[in-house]
Amino acid sequence: MMLTLLLLPLATLYFFRIYENELVRQTELELIAQGATLAASYRQIMRLANPKSVDYGYVLGYSPLIPGQRRSYMRDETLDPYYTPITPELDLVKPVYAPRPDAIPTPQVADKFAQQAGALLTPVILNTQQVMLAGVRILDMKGLVVAGKEEMGMSLAHVPEVKQALKGYYSSVIRQRISDEPPPPLYSLSRGTHIRVFAAFPIIEGNRLQGVVYISRTPKNILKHLYLVQDKLYLAAGILLSLAVLLVLFLSSTLSRPIRDLIRQTQQVAEGELPYVQPLKSPVTYELAQLSESFASMSQALAERSDYIRRFASHVSHEFKTPLTSMQGALELLNEHIDSMPPERRQRFLDNLLSDTQRLKNLVNRLLELARADALEPSKQTSQLPELVRAMQNRYHERGLEIEADALPYVPLAIAPDTLETVLGNLFDNSLHHGASAVRLRAQPSPRQDSLVLSVHDNGEGISPANRERIFTPFFTTRRNAGGTGLGLEIVTSLLKAYNARIQLGSAQTGAEFILELALAS
Repeated sequence: MMLTLLLLPLATLYFFRIYENELVRQTELELIAQGATLAASYRQIMRLANPKSVDYGYVLGYSPLIPGQRRSYMRDETLDPYYTPITPELDLVKPVYAPRPDAIPTPQVADKFAQQAGALLTPVILNTQQVMLAGVRILDMKGLVVAGKEEMGMSLAHVPEVKQALKGYYSSVIRQRISDEPPPPLYSLSRGTHIRVFAAFPIIEGNRLQGVVYISRTPKNILKHLYLVQDKLYLAAGILLSLAVLLVLFLSSTLSRPIRDLIRQTQQVAEGELPYVQPLKSPVTYELAQLSESFASMSQALAERSDYIRRFASHVSHEFKTPLTSMQGALELLNEHIDSMPPERRQRFLDNLLSDTQRLKNLVNRLLELARADALEPSKQTSQLPELVRAMQNRYHERGLEIEADALPYVPLAIAPDTLETVLGNLFDNSLHHGASAVRLRAQPSPRQDSLVLSVHDNGEGISPANRERIFTPFFTTRRNAGGTGLGLEIVTSLLKAYNARIQLGSAQTGAEFILELALAS
């Protein structure tokens, strides 16, 4: 939108330049018409003054202005025995030449027929100059001035455009204009006010060059032209201004509407009316879409974290409440009946207290491990699965668990070695606790070829159908009496999540199978 608003004045300046260039073309076209008219008049006068005018002048081997020859001025190369049009060729993009060189005095004398024709044509030139505002010189076939207001009898044959015309070619140039008076300040905006168009039109009779019409004029001032069409300019300016206002209004509305929608959603989330911010349906711009997605993902993450903390706090309070209640009851009984209580019963209460204390200690340690897993900052370390499994095989062999691994691929995994060792250690410990004597590891690339799928399958008791849906619930355990806390798989899940990996329950019918999807290092 900003670029469009910027292009509006640039387009206006471009139109300004095109319009000014068209004024130069129009000036050249007028000079061509005037030159052709004066050339025709000169030839007619020459026919009357010189009965042998058909044999008068220099013979031209070739000229585009000779009827029946190839026209270099026409795009259509079809030969025509009658028409010899000339197309304007000046352009302000082309270089502007220096002011016209001065005429040179010469001892040569113009031909008498040329002088007679020039004398007859001079009054016509002086009268028409009052209307057409052009400087006109009629030159003979040697380049000497024979008609005009000034420079009579002097030579202009050294001027480049006149040289071309003496060879039978029409020529035109843009030259710098030197004025005796400084132009008004606003005129400096126009390049056309500092130039003058010169055109040299050859006078050809049959195939003979008889002279040259050298004519010049300053292009019409663009500011005067704009003043003459000021009504149209006001209309164009009004349209441009309206377009700019519409663009600004459209820009502000399209940007502010999604922002207001985003603000409304955040307020509803703060007041509890929405669980989290939804992505905008029509964000309009890529940046607003990114902002909307960022707000939505952040809001959803906060909602999930809040729900997790709420559920986690409920589970923790329940897990702590049970042993604390048991400990409180045992302490109250000991406090009231310690003297009359039989020694074996007193010892049983003390053993229960010690057991509950140990359970709380284990629970606190596991909670600390889970907290560290949740707050884990992933590192850029990579792991090689075969090396890690080989190091763990000896350790668990001594504990009665055989780790059988198929040909594991040597691919770098995007997870720190100590983290992967903790994950596999928790799974192997679970297998030991549930009566497994062997664990088989199998690995294969994922269908997307961007991760490694690792299967950990033991030969233990397995997981009952009733418990399969609850296996990843925090604090769920079938070994509560043996000191289990139910946080092992939750710790594994948090560690893997930090490295964009995940774990799920496999579909094995015997034993327990867990499927790990580990991202490959890029």
